[in-house]
Amino acid sequence: LWTMRQYAGFGTAEESNRRYRFLLSQGQTGLSVAFDLPTQLGLDSDHSLARGEVGKVGVAIDSLLDMETLFDQIPLDRVSVSMTINSTAAAVLAMYLALAEKRGIEWTKLSGTIQNDILKEYIARGTYIYPPQASLKIITDIISFCQRNVPNWNTMSISGYHIREAGATAVQELAFTLANALTYVEAAVKAGLDVDLFAPRLSFFLAAHNNFFEEIAKFRAARRLWVRLMKEKFLAKNPLSWKFRFHTQTSGVTLLAQQPENNVVRITLQALASVLGGTQSLHTNSRDEALSLPSEESAQIALRTQQIIAYESAVADTVDPLGGSYFVESLTNQVEQKVMEYLRKIEDLGGMLSAIEKGFIQKEIQESAYRYQEQIENKEQVIVGLNEYKNPQEKIRFRLYFPPKKTERAQVKKLRLLRKQRADNKVKERLQSLREAAESGKNIMPGIIEAVKALATLGEISSILKDVYGKFNEKIVV
Repeated sequence: LWTMRQYAGFGTAEESNRRYRFLLSQGQTGLSVAFDLPTQLGLDSDHSLARGEVGKVGVAIDSLLDMETLFDQIPLDRVSVSMTINSTAAAVLAMYLALAEKRGIEWTKLSGTIQNDILKEYIARGTYIYPPQASLKIITDIISFCQRNVPNWNTMSISGYHIREAGATAVQELAFTLANALTYVEAAVKAGLDVDLFAPRLSFFLAAHNNFFEEIAKFRAARRLWVRLMKEKFLAKNPLSWKFRFHTQTSGVTLLAQQPENNVVRITLQALASVLGGTQSLHTNSRDEALSLPSEESAQIALRTQQIIAYESAVADTVDPLGGSYFVESLTNQVEQKVMEYLRKIEDLGGMLSAIEKGFIQKEIQESAYRYQEQIENKEQVIVGLNEYKNPQEKIRFRLYFPPKKTERAQVKKLRLLRKQRADNKVKERLQSLREAAESGKNIMPGIIEAVKALATLGEISSILKDVYGKFNEKIVV
């Protein structure tokens, strides 16, 4: 069986903690934590650019105190926690490790994942802070630190999900995800890390879209390609380095505000494709994804969907149940061949960093998104309830609403109180040590951990690193 996850965090840490404890009580086996945009961008909740975004699309985390509240009464050594965080992954992980230490939990007993996949931010999401080379340095610091100190932690979840949600095809999603992964492995090897020591802790994150058999073929092709690439390109000897361990999330972009109950059917088919494709971890979106953040009722239905597939359908009793099917095997071969064509093209362009700088990846995704939208508008692709089988009498309704201004005021008040009560001299001392480590090229993880223990904020830590590494400004690509 796979680890069952649901996102339930938004607003303040207090609000999110209640929802996480509710889902754990319903049989969920892992937690997925999404962070609000200010947290993803390295901004404290009282920053002028954070206004109106605090707690909106995830939980606001400014300091170790927020992390303590978020995981109150949650046994860190008995749950697997997946964190969707990239530019500020080092600081968020440092807070989690500091919290475990404060509770007397050994880091060797922690299991979980940080996304820590910065390259897809430059091409699909935009929550980057530092230039690509500096970001790769931070990533290798995290990999190296966890290899020595947090051995059961997945140091990266290399994500095709956001690439797919931006409009990529199934082939592009897999090709660009693997190209990113190869770039990370190359950077780590160049930094002196042994591929067979760090690669077993890499993981992947893919989308489950609407084309049932194509998605299954994509997941199967991913496993075949990864073992081939790790053996041929990096000469990996450890069988654990060959394993394509992946988390799947059903596709948010396929869900409709119209006739939202139909989304339960879409989610079920996407989840089933994920299981038949061999996923190790699964998140099922809520039926009201296109309308609002999920209510507890909707989150429970999404979780029950997984549980019914797991315990009633028997599809998880067989490994690769569609293996040997002429159609599925043929489709898997096609996906694999097309992915390899993309990988060769990217290599000809000078690698993934060069392909991103030239705008090749972004343009490919944009053109695919445009073609798909054209198919919907021309009714070449039928979307039930949108361009066919509409209900003209239907009234769009929102299921959940929380007052963002109230949430923001509460978070800002808590942050300002923290700044008044903490020992400022200690904070300044720890931040200066972090600056020196970054300037000297040392591993920055120990410095960040010491800074968060002193209650330095995420924004303060990001500001120090911005001073040292600089800030990335995207080029306009025509």
